[in-house]
Amino acid sequence: MQKTARMENRTKRWREQRWLLDSVIKTVGPEWDQGRLGGKGSRGGTSGVASFRRAGAKMKKFDDIGPEFAREGSRRENIARSFEEEGRFVSAYENYFIASLLYASAQWPYFDINEEDLKWESKMISCYDKFIAYSPHPVERIDIPYKDTALSAFLHLPSNPVKDSPFPCILHIGGMDGSKENMVALHGDSALKRGMAVLALDGPGQGETRNRGVTISSDNFSEAAETAINWLTARKEIDGKRIVIRGSSFGTYYGTVAAAGLKNKIKGYCGTGVCQEPGCETIFNTASPTFKVRFMFMAGYEDENAFDEFRKEFDLRKIAKEITSPYMIVAGEADQLSPIHHTYELFELIEAPKRLVVYQDADHGIANATSGALGEDRESLVYDWLRDRIDDKPVLSERILVDSTGVMHPTPY
Repeated sequence: MQKTARMENRTKRWREQRWLLDSVIKTVGPEWDQGRLGGKGSRGGTSGVASFRRAGAKMKKFDDIGPEFAREGSRRENIARSFEEEGRFVSAYENYFIASLLYASAQWPYFDINEEDLKWESKMISCYDKFIAYSPHPVERIDIPYKDTALSAFLHLPSNPVKDSPFPCILHIGGMDGSKENMVALHGDSALKRGMAVLALDGPGQGETRNRGVTISSDNFSEAAETAINWLTARKEIDGKRIVIRGSSFGTYYGTVAAAGLKNKIKGYCGTGVCQEPGCETIFNTASPTFKVRFMFMAGYEDENAFDEFRKEFDLRKIAKEITSPYMIVAGEADQLSPIHHTYELFELIEAPKRLVVYQDADHGIANATSGALGEDRESLVYDWLRDRIDDKPVLSERILVDSTGVMHPTPY
């Protein structure tokens, strides 16, 4: 794994705790902080999970993560190419899709733009383009003009269009560890099967867009999202009056900024796995040291002291009252990256119709608790709510606790 002195010395905790991180990975594997194997691999179905688990089993230290994901990606790519040559195009696109997910994950641990990062990005792009060529539903690679460059995105359309009836659409905003490649599932995607198109976006600081030089700030997702929405409304396939936003993890910060800026241009916003603590103290200075060194790269910072001043700007309380469209958050009560009381405080400030669903004892991924295992599945909870917003169904302002037996306990706001 290619390393640079600049990246290795970016933060104090990263320098001091690398040995500890390697020891933990040797003991428990690459899911020391959250479930990245199952979460990322599941977008490729059972075969995708199997590939991610296979790669993960070979990771004994942090520097193994990128190469092992890439090695498994290469294996899947070769399988896909063989199927393609045999004219077995369904099997080919399935394997190209999984290969692209693996190459995207291979980029994550570099925290820098370097030769290996760019190599895996190139592989990710070529494999996903092969998937697009044979995809069972329409997919288009998109470059949305933004400042002096472009935001990278995919536009996915349901495979069952209704004549002269444009699709409602979800603008999907990922988090710190994700990219647009893992926002739409290979099989039975929750948005597409509900008749909603998806614009999967690499926004500022994310994926291909970051490698084009676009960094993240505390507020520039508002402009980026508005740019994406304006682009969507110009597409004949999309009903510009029926657009919602879906955010995950740090996307609960980005997406909230976007929702506040867009106001009534969207039908609603839903985010899962919160990152809403003002100043982000927990995720950057208490959680795994990877988060801070990664986000400094996303924001274009090399000096830790300067970044610590910069992160103070991240405060959703300042814009809460600007949100006018229905707003829902799904969170774990024991979120290890953003203490839940900050989200409770944010909801007290929001005046728009709002719904907060909290899974008892669950963590950032709504996991490691019986409430998540026995309660309503997050996918149905999120995508049915988003579909209801598109269909203009009434929305209740309520706070819901999903208890350890999976039972929901609503309380009106």
